[in-house]
Amino acid sequence: MNQLHTYIDAWRRHDVAGVLATLTEDCVVVECYGPVYRGRSRVEQWMHAWFDAGGSVDDWKIVSQEAAGDVLMAEWVFSCTSHGEAATFEGATIARLDGDKIAYLREYATSAPLYDWTGTWREPESPL
Repeated sequence: MNQLHTYIDAWRRHDVAGVLATLTEDCVVVECYGPVYRGRSRVEQWMHAWFDAGGSVDDWKIVSQEAAGDVLMAEWVFSCTSHGEAATFEGATIARLDGDKIAYLREYATSAPLYDWTGTWREPESPL
């Protein structure tokens, strides 16, 4: 199990200390919807605020993962509950290590449900 897998597993278990143990003190975590958390103490603050507001990671399944030197990558399916609303989406994470800790982590998410293209143009569904 690599550090990115450990990070995701700790989120799935709602284990704040477990997440923080995977990060460098001066880490940068970039969420797929825009927020940037600079430093382990800011990540801790964010996690407590999110869980205290009723946020829940319901599942976070890694569907593929790769490593190349100090870079870890994973594609995943994420399910959560936030503000009483359940959501599931696909995405990917790229993480850079500094020694055995994550120094930089950036997440990307799909903006609409995936579908097989059939050769005919259709307007994409709006994520809003």
